Amino acid sequence: FFFPPCVRAVLVMRVHKLASEAVAAIQSGNRVFIHGGAATPLTLLNGVAQRADSLKNVEFHHLHLMGNVPFFDPKYRQSFHSSAFFVGANMRPRFEPGYMDYIPCFLSEIPQLFRSGHCPLDAALLHVSPPDAHGWCTLGTSVDIARAAADTAKTIIAQINPNMPRVLGDGVIHINQIHHAIEVNDPIPEDKRPVLSEEEKAIARYCAALIPDGATLQMGIGAIPDAVLSELKDRKHLGIHTEMWSDGALELMECGAVDNSRKKLHPGRTVAAFIIGSRKVYDFIDNNPSCISLDVAYVNAPWKICRNPDVVAVNSAVEVDLTGQVCADSIGSRIISGAGGQVDFIRGASLSPGGKPIIALTSRAKKGMSRIVPMLKPGAGVVTTRCHVHYVITEFGIAHLYGRNLDQRARALIAISHPEEREALDKARHSLHLPGKPTTVAATA
Repeated sequence: FFFPPCVRAVLVMRVHKLASEAVAAIQSGNRVFIHGGAATPLTLLNGVAQRADSLKNVEFHHLHLMGNVPFFDPKYRQSFHSSAFFVGANMRPRFEPGYMDYIPCFLSEIPQLFRSGHCPLDAALLHVSPPDAHGWCTLGTSVDIARAAADTAKTIIAQINPNMPRVLGDGVIHINQIHHAIEVNDPIPEDKRPVLSEEEKAIARYCAALIPDGATLQMGIGAIPDAVLSELKDRKHLGIHTEMWSDGALELMECGAVDNSRKKLHPGRTVAAFIIGSRKVYDFIDNNPSCISLDVAYVNAPWKICRNPDVVAVNSAVEVDLTGQVCADSIGSRIISGAGGQVDFIRGASLSPGGKPIIALTSRAKKGMSRIVPMLKPGAGVVTTRCHVHYVITEFGIAHLYGRNLDQRARALIAISHPEEREALDKARHSLHLPGKPTTVAATA
């Protein structure tokens, strides 16, 4: 009943009543893309799980999947395995090379893996908005890498949902491009806003001090980005060009701080690759020409990002060593997330006139360990190199590393570490043969 009569008359795709029937085209040994984020097609995934006994060695490719994803259950390991581009919280406990594995890749380059044939797709499982009078659906909340998957997969299987917002931009897909579909009426997954700690609020104030009127923002999701955005309601003419945004950005649009008027690329429009938030966010972006979602190969391209003035990119990290190397996707060798678009935007911001690439993190982890460290943990991956890093911010201040030598970097980073860690870090700096003599660093609140 979601299809207008004029659309039904020319319908080519097969509409199924059961999810297991819609996904019947998936065969053993297939490579299958799964739409991610708030567009995770859970009904289709449950249909695939129902066919587990007849399938072997099906490989899934995806970003973060939201909700109760059935194939994360180890009982399906003979039938399915995952090669993910991002490891979310619901996947971490199951992470195991060869079963739940990780493909390191910049977010901006993943579409090229599909388009070049390096990662050929037999099928794509999508979650789309209902067709308009002309038969056009949209990829809804997540265009990101799904655009390339929809363009290259041999078979397109979609769940069509009236609760999925119709999002303008690169995500349009005609029903005649969809081979199999089911109609669902499922709620779209929402993200709960975090409760901010005093440390996160302090970090936000330091970050906000670097953000002028007219800046173009890249902020992700989570406590620190949310805290930073909450400090910007008095700014004017801010713009948004980001891989994703959520409720914190919506508040800035509603209060008038964000109008995108100073942007050189897509002025007047909020640009993203995907959106995760509350139902209020999904209602706001529905058929809204001021908010467009584009292919992440375009959104995250550093040479596109830098065309906007005063780009401020705020990204987090697991730990930062005394030379400025940033680990953001693992704790030691244990993968906990992905490279995502951090390097894309750190580089894009650094090339932007007046741009500021920022790494923001609390000085200590929840278990009390210092996140400013002499050396990264064994097995930890360097996501952002020390050559890329300009600013590192904790609740204790700002370390400006750009153009600084190793001794200056180490001293600046020690100064923003937790006061109880500074003496040990300074001694470690000396033992690592970094330049300079050991000094006593006064602990300040």
